[in-house]
Amino acid sequence: MPPDILIHDSSDTVGVAVVEGLEAGRQLNGWVMDTDETITIEALDPIPLGHKIALTDLTEGDTVIKYGNDIGRMVASCKKGGHVHVHNLKTKKW
Repeated sequence: MPPDILIHDSSDTVGVAVVEGLEAGRQLNGWVMDTDETITIEALDPIPLGHKIALTDLTEGDTVIKYGNDIGRMVASCKKGGHVHVHNLKTKKW
């Protein structure tokens, strides 16, 4: 079965939706690219194409890792399976 989300690096704390229509409550298939592993995670929110999903509980102030790199910090908490985007993630540059 093709993946619903991609995780580029096993250290990532978010995955990226690669299909449209990911609804809350759906079990999503994820592919961890650097280890060729698969995971399953339940979406707590709808996850739009290209947006991020939390792979672990994230709290305010946590660093978010995507593609093995620091992409910013959480400005609001998000549970595992939740939607991570501009409403709860900000760059550390501003």
